Amino acid sequence: MAEIRQGYLDDYTQITSGNVGIGTSISNEKLEIIGGTTAQELDVTGISTFTHVSGFIKKHTDYTDNIDFDAGDSGTLSGEIVVGAGLTMTVGTAATASQGTVDALKVYDMFQPPSGTTNQRPPAKTGALFYNFDFKTIEFFDGSSWRQVDNTTTSGRGVFAGGGTPTHLTSIDFINIQSRGNSESFGSLSAGRRLMGGLGNNSRGIYGGGIDSGNSYLDVMEYITIASTGGAIDFGNLTATNLGLNALASSTRGVFTGGYRPSPTKAIDVIQYVEIATLGDALDFGDLNFPRYQPGSCSSPTRGIVAAGQANPANLTHIDFFTIASKGDAKTFGDLGDDAYGGSSGASSTRGVFGGFEDDKKHIHFVTIASTGNSIYFGDLNSSFSSCATGTVSSQTRAIIAGGRNPANVNTIESVEIATTGNAVEFGDRVITAQQFGGLSDSHGGLGGF
Repeated sequence: MAEIRQGYLDDYTQITSGNVGIGTSISNEKLEIIGGTTAQELDVTGISTFTHVSGFIKKHTDYTDNIDFDAGDSGTLSGEIVVGAGLTMTVGTAATASQGTVDALKVYDMFQPPSGTTNQRPPAKTGALFYNFDFKTIEFFDGSSWRQVDNTTTSGRGVFAGGGTPTHLTSIDFINIQSRGNSESFGSLSAGRRLMGGLGNNSRGIYGGGIDSGNSYLDVMEYITIASTGGAIDFGNLTATNLGLNALASSTRGVFTGGYRPSPTKAIDVIQYVEIATLGDALDFGDLNFPRYQPGSCSSPTRGIVAAGQANPANLTHIDFFTIASKGDAKTFGDLGDDAYGGSSGASSTRGVFGGFEDDKKHIHFVTIASTGNSIYFGDLNSSFSSCATGTVSSQTRAIIAGGRNPANVNTIESVEIATTGNAVEFGDRVITAQQFGGLSDSHGGLGGF
């Protein structure tokens, strides 16, 4: 074999048609290198076959043919990998943990991330992408939860329904939680009612119980599709007539807690649940530690929190918790900083916030949902008013405290940033003035959105 010697930093170009061997006298391939080599720059054009790659540290690699990482390839591509138009890059099932690792990948003409419904989100690393069929948008994993890349969809909605002025209302209105401003009309309940509970997952909201204009206690449940607008539709019935209950939800299950029943007239400790995607009647879940009505409630993706409320005749400070996916009685979490009832609540995937309780308490408190213990002071409302709302209205980042009375009914909406502490700020106004309404959202407690 002829000897070719290249000088330092010289380019090497093979212009002969034969095989070339480096470190061997018998070449089996177009280019065969035996011994230790380090390639900082390697351009491969045409048809090339790597049967074994070791120590591949190239910082920028362009592929003009399809590449398949599977059994037989070893080493890590640690730099920028560019896949040209019409080509594919596949990591096979036989690849080892060290194969196919890519720090930066550019794809021309087409890139398709994993896709599916909200419940089909994969286990993810920080920065992973996913196309959500429910919201029709790209999401990314921020290390703790999935969040939308854009805000062009309707997710991130808070929806209020019913209430009293003292007239019993049928109206439903909504806000975009990520954007401060006034609420807009959504639709109507089938009949006027107040003191009902509200819950929602990524797509559907449910209002349950309450009392109508004839002072009849109700067991009806109605649902809405949060991303759209329109009238509420029959879902099923609660286990019994009930008013002043509160509610929370995971991505699949809705839970109603506490309330008040007329016969015998008393606060109750009942917990009941529904599968949000399936129409039907509520089922028994378990019991709270104390009977109560108009408590505050919120949830992470897995745990429900129920705080304070009224139990004849005194207000409570007690906080309960339970695992949403399981059935059973609640356990003791701690105590709320105020004895109170009729407030609003909201939650991210890690923190629950409570405020706007009866008796003109301006205080806002928070808890860390995954732990147990007493609440911690968060800040104050701008004005001293009681929300008298029963439901969770929040996104991943922001909790809403709306409406109520001071002492007359008000249409005020205030908000706090859940991850911080501090006083509430003005958000906007509701299109109606009411108290004792139901509230829900599609992006609370780790469900996605903002």
